[in-house]
Amino acid sequence: MPFWGLQKQLGIDVDNWLVRQSMPQPHGQAAACHAFEREWVECGHGLGQTRARRECQLEYEDFMECMKRTKLAKRLRIILEQRDRMIKQGKYTPPDYHMGKEEPRP
Repeated sequence: MPFWGLQKQLGIDVDNWLVRQSMPQPHGQAAACHAFEREWVECGHGLGQTRARRECQLEYEDFMECMKRTKLAKRLRIILEQRDRMIKQGKYTPPDYHMGKEEPRP
């Protein structure tokens, strides 16, 4: 227990985001990234911080990708840029329902 709890005084919880996957979930179901967090924790258990960073890098990257979805967002951005380029070149015409030109439904 720290002598002076800065996080508590400021009303923030910096390390809550890292362990939120292990917290009790509603309806008793595991969280989406629970398996990745578990692999990372099991890999680094008992190794020490310096050695765990080196040896468990792949597990940590998988866990962070599951949490933040950065690689997925990058791939989606590339796909949308390619689609826009193809539309400008006239090689692709999106369907009417993607352009908001479809007939109204009853």
